Amino acid sequence: MQRKLRLRKREDFSRIYRNGKSFANSQFVVYWSRQVQADPIRLGVSASKKIGNAVVRNRMRRLVKEIVRHQLDRMNGQLDLVVIVRKPAVGLEMKELEKSMLHVLKRAGLLKGSKQGQ
Repeated sequence: MQRKLRLRKREDFSRIYRNGKSFANSQFVVYWSRQVQADPIRLGVSASKKIGNAVVRNRMRRLVKEIVRHQLDRMNGQLDLVVIVRKPAVGLEMKELEKSMLHVLKRAGLLKGSKQGQ
């Protein structure tokens, strides 16, 4: 994921938590908000200390960024997106993580062709 497509500032995260919408499954929580300056999307990933040590948290962040990067062409544009990793996601393989992420994105209506988030 390119650096310009990442959310890093606390106020960006807070704005999305306050004003955005959310959907969740047992592995991920996704908050999103429409933004004009986000082209195609800006992504922030949050992994708390509850899921493991720094190695585990950073690995989960990298995997989530990679999954979203591969799905950029399928996602509706101009979104600020925050993904929170939950503890059950830690033990999953890459394919299972991708399936779970696609499930929550589809439920949220963030993929092209899904109805809710458009």
